[in-house]
Amino acid sequence: MGRVRDLAEGLWSGELDPAEHHPFAPLLELEPIGDRTAFVSSFANATAFDTDEGLLLVDTGSFLLARQVHGAVRSFTARPLHTAVYTHGHVDHCFGVELYEGEQQRRARVVAHERVPARFERYALTRGYNACINARQFQTPPSWPESFRAPDVTYATSLDLEVGGERFELRHAMGETDDATWVWVPSRAVVCVGDLFIWATPNAGNPQKVQRYPREWAQALRAIAALPAETMCPGHGPPIFGRDRVRQALLETAELLESLVAQALRAMNEGARLDDVLAAVRAPEHLLARPYLRPIYDEPEFVVRNVWRLYGGWWDGNPARLKPARDRALAREMAALAGGARALAERAARLADEGELALACHLAESAWLADPADERVARIRTETYTRRMRAETSLMARGVYFAAARESDPDGEASR
Repeated sequence: MGRVRDLAEGLWSGELDPAEHHPFAPLLELEPIGDRTAFVSSFANATAFDTDEGLLLVDTGSFLLARQVHGAVRSFTARPLHTAVYTHGHVDHCFGVELYEGEQQRRARVVAHERVPARFERYALTRGYNACINARQFQTPPSWPESFRAPDVTYATSLDLEVGGERFELRHAMGETDDATWVWVPSRAVVCVGDLFIWATPNAGNPQKVQRYPREWAQALRAIAALPAETMCPGHGPPIFGRDRVRQALLETAELLESLVAQALRAMNEGARLDDVLAAVRAPEHLLARPYLRPIYDEPEFVVRNVWRLYGGWWDGNPARLKPARDRALAREMAALAGGARALAERAARLADEGELALACHLAESAWLADPADERVARIRTETYTRRMRAETSLMARGVYFAAARESDPDGEASR
């Protein structure tokens, strides 16, 4: 086996820990996975299908690594790029088409769901914001692309393409995005699912990104599981090989999402506040124990919050937070009651020592908002968020807490 298959087998068997072999850590290499079919392990993966009419790619690479993906594909085949399919419009999946077009001196055909152009327009409107949140989420310097290769062909619900005498079936799904496409290649028993599967708890709750659709996501996974797929190529992490494994991974991911949605809606229908919903919902432990459902990127609590946002709006049910006082004004009142910002911060430090990190963060944040110039207050805030970051498993939570720690520690000494 090659490194990609070795990784796939190691993760499935439990020999490798997903936390140490994160699906977002690419191997940056290509490996054949079947007759005239190859998989490129990158930050966001690409799958290459060599046909008699030319190359078909499902996803083409990120705006940072598209050139490496192109080089890997060219080690597999020199055929011109006939068709590129975007599984969705996220910037780690839809860059690099121009590299093929430049070398072949003619345009390729780019196919995507009809909502992808609107996503690209939104990204142009929010370029600065997206640069900031990506820097916070992935702890990297802020950057965001300025232009996008728009699709030439779009579709609404389904589209069947024929390339080189083979059928490529495109189907729309609502999941991590509203513009998702999965691709079934019956002649090769390969299904490419994009970010509908990422070797982790589904990214259905991302606190810094737009709405996700966990109920519809589960429906799409069950539809894919009904196919006789022998290989599943995900958007992140290695392929899954074998019909039984593919089916199990898809159905159990659907089961996790369905459980979170059902529990959240049950509590909402009983009139619970968001705080009560979060306290009531519990992800099935046997599912979180699966190597492909560990909360190492997103996590169940965030998924529940997104269920609330989707079905209940932005107000959390607490009347004081419908039109709340500004954070800094409330923080100053709390500090005054506690005997000053430093007293509030010292209480936060004691709570952190006792393992009450969530409460400690609230108090440390309020103390810093009340008196950000106090060096002791700032240090306690940094130390509290650093401890919180180290206690978390999901990349999203760790990124937010790390950014908060650095905010009150610009030199980075205490938050290392």
